[in-house]
Formats: sequence, C-alpha cells, structure tokens
Amino acid sequence: MKPTHIEHIGIAVENLEEAITYYEKVLGLECYAIEDVTDQKVKTAFFKVGDTKIELLESTDPDGPIGRFIEKKGPGIHHMAFAVENVSAALKDVEENGVRLIDKVPKDGAEGLKIGFLHPKSTLGVLTEFCGDK
Repeated sequence: MKPTHIEHIGIAVENLEEAITYYEKVLGLECYAIEDVTDQKVKTAFFKVGDTKIELLESTDPDGPIGRFIEKKGPGIHHMAFAVENVSAALKDVEENGVRLIDKVPKDGAEGLKIGFLHPKSTLGVLTEFCGDK
C-alpha cells in the first residue's frame, strides 16, 4: 500500500458559513461543494488548492466526532487524508504493521468516497484517513 497523494486536509470549524466566507474572501478560494455526511454527523465544504483539497467540517451533533473534537481541542486541523487505490487493503496493510484502526472496514464519506481512519495514538498523534473509490 502506498498513498498516491494527499486527498485533503480536514479542518474542524464552529461555523461553516463564516469559515467559507474567510476561505473565499480572504484566501480567494472557491467553495465547490457543500455536503451533509449524516453517518459522520458533519456538514462539509470543499475547496481545491492545486491538486489538494481543504475540507471544512462543522458538527451537526455535539456528540459527533467533530463536536467532541471542538469541545476538547477547539477548531483547527482535524485530520490528514491520503488517497489510496483500495481502502480495505490499505487498512489491512497498516493493521498488519501494528497500527491501531478506528475503522476496520471502509465506510461512506463525502464526495462518494470510501473512507477509513487510523487511530492517532498509532500515527504519531495525527488522525489519518484513507480515501478511495473502494
């Protein structure tokens, strides 16, 4: 398993509309998609920066992962996502190398991608996500 590129950087925000305004007006980026991901209890907004995306994440439930993250750490960088050819295979590969997984099987994520998270206690403190079509 080898990531092909950084798929996106996930940033937890308290107010998605305010954050979109900042990224558009101050940084000059264009929000190309807004999506509710009900399984993750989050509303997302996406921006392209070259070949990489920025994913803004607003919690739709204070008990969801982003709600808990913001409560504990405040807004900011939440995760780094890598594109892989096969999320299932990538998760198995890293688990065989002793990495603790949050997701043992891929689940549905934003933009129609399959996703799986690695536990930050096994990834040098960085919540890591694998993204792919399968």
